[in-house]
Amino acid sequence: MPKIKAYTPAWLLQPSPGHDLFVPDPNDTQAALAYTSKAVSRDGPRRTIARRGTEVFIAVGKEIRWADLLYIKERWEEKQARAHGGIRIKREDSDSDDELLRESIENGSAEGFRTIKTSVGSDIQQLVISPYADFMAVVTTHTIRIILIPDSSHLTAPSLDAIKPKSWTLGPTTHVMDRSPIASAIWHPLGVNGSALVTVTKDAVVRVWELSQKDRWSFDTPSLTIDLQKLADGTSLDQNFAASPDFTNKGFSPDSIEMDVASACFAGRGSGNWSPMTLWVAMREGDVYALCPLLPAHWAPPPTLIPSLSISIVGNLAAIEDDPNVSEQAKLLAQQQLDWMSDLDNQEPRVIEGPPGEPPTEIYTRPSRPGIVPRLQGPFDLELSPDSEDDLDTELTDIFAIGQKLDTDELMIGEEDELDMEDIEGEGLSISIICLLSSSGQLRVCLDLDGVQAQWLPPRNKSKAMGRLTGSPSLLTFQSMDILNNLEVAENAWPMFSPDVTSRYSFYITHPSSITHVSLAPWVFRLESELQGDSQAGSEFRIDLLVSGQNSTRERLYTNSAQGDAQLPLTASVAIRDPDLGYFLLSATPFNPIALIFDTPEDDLPPIRPASPIFDKDAEVQPLDFYEPRPIFQPSHAFDQSSVLPNLLNQLRTGRHKTVVNQEIRLSPLTLQLFTEAHKILSEETHRLGVAAAEVFRRCIQLQTELKQQVNKANEVRGRVEAITGEDQDEEGQPESNNSAIERRLQNARDRGEAISKRLEKMRKIVSKATSRELSDKEKAWVKEVDVLDANLFGSTTPADGPTRLKQTKRRYEEVTRLRDELLEEAEKLGATTGEGEEGVSTPTTDLRIPSELRKAKINQVKGLIERETALVDAVKSRLERLSVVG
Repeated sequence: MPKIKAYTPAWLLQPSPGHDLFVPDPNDTQAALAYTSKAVSRDGPRRTIARRGTEVFIAVGKEIRWADLLYIKERWEEKQARAHGGIRIKREDSDSDDELLRESIENGSAEGFRTIKTSVGSDIQQLVISPYADFMAVVTTHTIRIILIPDSSHLTAPSLDAIKPKSWTLGPTTHVMDRSPIASAIWHPLGVNGSALVTVTKDAVVRVWELSQKDRWSFDTPSLTIDLQKLADGTSLDQNFAASPDFTNKGFSPDSIEMDVASACFAGRGSGNWSPMTLWVAMREGDVYALCPLLPAHWAPPPTLIPSLSISIVGNLAAIEDDPNVSEQAKLLAQQQLDWMSDLDNQEPRVIEGPPGEPPTEIYTRPSRPGIVPRLQGPFDLELSPDSEDDLDTELTDIFAIGQKLDTDELMIGEEDELDMEDIEGEGLSISIICLLSSSGQLRVCLDLDGVQAQWLPPRNKSKAMGRLTGSPSLLTFQSMDILNNLEVAENAWPMFSPDVTSRYSFYITHPSSITHVSLAPWVFRLESELQGDSQAGSEFRIDLLVSGQNSTRERLYTNSAQGDAQLPLTASVAIRDPDLGYFLLSATPFNPIALIFDTPEDDLPPIRPASPIFDKDAEVQPLDFYEPRPIFQPSHAFDQSSVLPNLLNQLRTGRHKTVVNQEIRLSPLTLQLFTEAHKILSEETHRLGVAAAEVFRRCIQLQTELKQQVNKANEVRGRVEAITGEDQDEEGQPESNNSAIERRLQNARDRGEAISKRLEKMRKIVSKATSRELSDKEKAWVKEVDVLDANLFGSTTPADGPTRLKQTKRRYEEVTRLRDELLEEAEKLGATTGEGEEGVSTPTTDLRIPSELRKAKINQVKGLIERETALVDAVKSRLERLSVVG
């Protein structure tokens, strides 16, 4: 989660020139009042901030403010340094720069700030910059103006006049006030050098425009038009799905309500599979549709897109071609995808020069087989979606698609070279994520488990046989969360998504009263490991762990708590990350900018500063970050607005009732009407001023509480600092010298070290006593004797050392062993000669005649000797074993 370091900086607040970027012209009172009323009551997205690097474009009414934030920041810091007597950086033509800066400040603007004039009939609602930042679409409620973005050198030019760049009206007979309003304008991620624009109107008509500065007709006529209401009822490829060209009012149809477009989007260019060419469309009533593949007539894919699609299509066709369980519709779809890829493989791409800093681009032509109009997939069934009785939960306002990661493992099999691509493209989930946002602030995170693939309607000759495709695609609702509380829910609110610049799995949600950051990273990578089967645990255990584990993180970054400005909507946030500007979020109300400055991640390199005394001085006096950042209070715009009552008096002096102004006040219907109108104006203005003054009073009371908290924190920090470097006092309360304090601290450290050593030694003795006691000298000698005895008896070498008694024991043991062997041999001989063994086995008789009594006596004598020797050997052996065990 980003940690807020500070809020709106000083170079974007009054009286800095950066503040003038976001406010209407104070000299034009009528325009400012009209802009305020329209901005408050407008139903639709407000994306009036766009950026190109450190340059920003802000739409205010019918004009566009263009500025370089880095240049404005540096100018403001230089001005503050001169005002406080700081050291000034020497630059060429410094005298002319001072005069120009002084003149620009007197005129209410500064260098790095220009105004762009556009020919639009109503207030600008959206600014959408092309991928390579050469075109910008200026969108109103019904019209679109394409302007060629001027070069950055105009921002540092001496002239401060308004710029009127080259521009074209997109669809002068299509996007007009008499037609349906515009829901979304998106630059196609696969357009040639980012010059393909896709417009979606609220009546569900999709148009693809391929813009070229050399062809004016490219701005007048779209290259592809698709009416989604017709396409939803289509049965074959041969039908005409273009929008009706007439201006007649259409009759009532359920599709006109259910297919009221709220927003549309593409996934990123670096996504894998069919994601870059899939248009996701969200309807106000809650339905979600997909259109794949939606391509311009000429498109430029990334180097790995076509090979990966070819492998996927061929593998899928080979798997289902001979499978009898696969339906005919699935086989037809696989064959259509193969025809589409075959048409693409037969082309020879045209190579053109890319934008500055980009490699050459390969241009392909959109395949004509099986058709140029894809099938409309949807409405998607949102599985496990929470049921709600509130209608606001089904009114979608925006959609945000995160494409699946680019998987190049199969593509690079057998290749020795590694594929050069950004790390962010190869990380994340192998499935797409679709995020839906409703007007009540409910966020739904859905997973496209099946994966949207290219689909077309069947040909005319097979349409009747195939019939309509049964079943609807589905999205698995992985998580649902509420961004707003019950008191913040407004019926006419329009929350919007804004991408983050640090991760494609995090984004910002801008509501008219708040800004929230959402990150999907805590579960995305864990889910990917489960999908790949890396874990060895059971599936039930892993699923329970994933469900009960850490979910998406959500953090409220900004809340507009002012009652006077609560109704003023916030424009969609724009995240900016630059080594010099830092990492911050920029938004605005119709009268004030709102910026949130975050801590820069640790992996970022610090900005390269020139060797200058100013920067060295600033580096030495960095403030301590013990304070809690808070939004800067900005008084209500009601204090700056002029009264409308003088305009009413001027109208009376020049109108048909001008004679009444100079006469005495008389009771008449005309006088009552004039006083009623004046009272209405005064009541509205005094109420607005009263609410603004009450807000100032509440902020002053809150400021006292916050000031006490800051003083307490400052005292705590002061106490800690003084405890380390401050002046100490002795026992009598007298100041203590530095040497005495240092010696006392060293002595205390030594005493603590000795106490710790003694305690450690005491603990060691206690532990040693609890485990085993030390051996005495006699015990050690006995152990040594046992070891020597063991070596003498069972060792392979003869005893060379040890006591004489041990050597004699060895000799006795060997003598006993020898006698035992001899006696056993004699007993065997005697048994053989007697003809009868120990077990009574008969043997052949001999001629020797020995009396049986003598023979029995000798045998008994031999057996006694053998038993005695055996007992002696066993006793010696058992004693040695006992000695070994005791040792």
